[in-house]
Amino acid sequence: MPGYASNKDDQLKRLRRVEGQVRGIAKMVEDDKYCIDVLTQVSAATKALQSFALGLLDEHMAHCVVDAARAGGPEQDLKLKEASEAIARLVRS
Repeated sequence: MPGYASNKDDQLKRLRRVEGQVRGIAKMVEDDKYCIDVLTQVSAATKALQSFALGLLDEHMAHCVVDAARAGGPEQDLKLKEASEAIARLVRS
């Protein structure tokens, strides 16, 4: 079961808000809005998506990684490597 299972509805609401922000940005472009205003909205959507990603990573660490660490063995090593790679991707983005 994914780490976010207990907060699935909240996570989906956050993603729908981001989706709405992106649709709003597309509408701004269609309506030829000022570039800086569009960029401001892109920045807000990016921050919202990054916040979602960090929350998801936190839940993954608290559940999946902790459970694997308790079990030990190869699963522990795999989950730690996955988490490290996910953090690296988030830092680069």
